[in-house]
Amino acid sequence: MAKKRIRIVEPRFFEEEKKAVISILESHILTRDGWTEQFQREFAKYVGVNYCFTVCSGTVALFIALKALGVDKGETVVVPAMSFMATVDAVLLAGGTPLVIDIDEYYTMDVNQLEDIAKKYNPRVVIPVHLFGQMADMESIMYLSEKYGFFVLEDAAQAHGAEYLGKKAGAWGHVSAFSFYASKNVPMGEGGAILTDSEEVASNIKKWIDFGTHPAFNVRITEFQAAIGSIQLKYLDERNERRRKIAGIYKDRFSEIFEVPKERENSKHVYHLFTMRHPLRDAIIEGLKEKGIDARIYYPYLLNEIRECEAFSLESAYKYREEVFSIPVHPFLSDEDVAYIVDSMLEVVSTLKA
Repeated sequence: MAKKRIRIVEPRFFEEEKKAVISILESHILTRDGWTEQFQREFAKYVGVNYCFTVCSGTVALFIALKALGVDKGETVVVPAMSFMATVDAVLLAGGTPLVIDIDEYYTMDVNQLEDIAKKYNPRVVIPVHLFGQMADMESIMYLSEKYGFFVLEDAAQAHGAEYLGKKAGAWGHVSAFSFYASKNVPMGEGGAILTDSEEVASNIKKWIDFGTHPAFNVRITEFQAAIGSIQLKYLDERNERRRKIAGIYKDRFSEIFEVPKERENSKHVYHLFTMRHPLRDAIIEGLKEKGIDARIYYPYLLNEIRECEAFSLESAYKYREEVFSIPVHPFLSDEDVAYIVDSMLEVVSTLKA
C-alpha cells in the first residue's frame, strides 16, 4: 500500500481567494464587473500586449482567435503533431484544414519543416504550441511569417510566464490563446483568454464575443473565476520559480538515466509539466503509481491520429510519443515530496534493470 499520494497537479487556494469569493457573493454581482476588468487589464500588462479578452476556455480562445484571423472553410492551418486535442479541434470547428507537422527536441514545432510546408501550402495561420511550459522558436516562426505571409496564433495554454529572448509567451504572435483550467500555472477552474497587440484583431475578436451587429457567443467567465485568476496571477512568477527549482533537482538526479527536458537557449521554461523520455516508460509509471506518485503520459496520441487531417514526416513525434511521461512538478510539492519522488524513481528504475 502506498505511503504517500502525490498528485501530478494540485491547485491550491488560500484566504485571499476565499475572501474574494465571499465578497462577490455579498455584492450580488456575479459577472461582468470589476474583477473581470481587473484580470483582463493585469494579464495584458503581464504578458506585454494591449488587449486581453477573457472567455470560458482555452479551446474557445483558440476558435475565436482563428475566426478573428479570417479562418474559414478550406483555409490551411499548420499545427504541431504533439499537443492536447483542442489545438486541432479548434481548427476543425473554425472550418479550417489542419496540416500536422513534426516537433523538435524541445517538443515544439519543427521550424525547418514549417518552412517547407509554408512554401508548398501557403497556410493562412500557423499555431505554435508552447508545450509543457517551453516556448517554441518564435524568432524563427515570426521570420517565416514575414517571409511567407501567414498569421501566427500562439497556443500558450501551458506557458503562463514562459519567455524567449526576454519576451513572454503570448506577446510574439499576431494573437495568442491561454487556458486557465484547474491544472494550469494560473488556475481558475475553467477559463481562457485571447490576447493581441493589434487593434484590428481586437476588433474582430469583439465581434465574436459581444452581442451586436455580428453573430456572437456568450463565452464569459464569472467574477468568481476572474477573482481567483487575479489572485493566482500575483503569485505566478514566484510559483514558476519553485517549479524551475524542482525541475533543476530532477535534472541533476535523472539526466544519466532519462532524456530530461532541454531548455531552448535564451528561454525560460516554466515547467507546466516535467516531461522525460525512457524506453521502459510504461513500467516506470506503474512502479511510481505503486508508490503513490501520479505519473502520466502527455500525450499518448498525435493530433493526426485522433482527427482526420493530413500529416507530414513525423519521425520525432512518433518516437517521442512512445517514450514521454510526466511526473509531479507543481509548486506546492514540499522538499520532502521532491526527495521521495527522486528516491522512488531511482528505486523503480534499478528494479527494472535488475
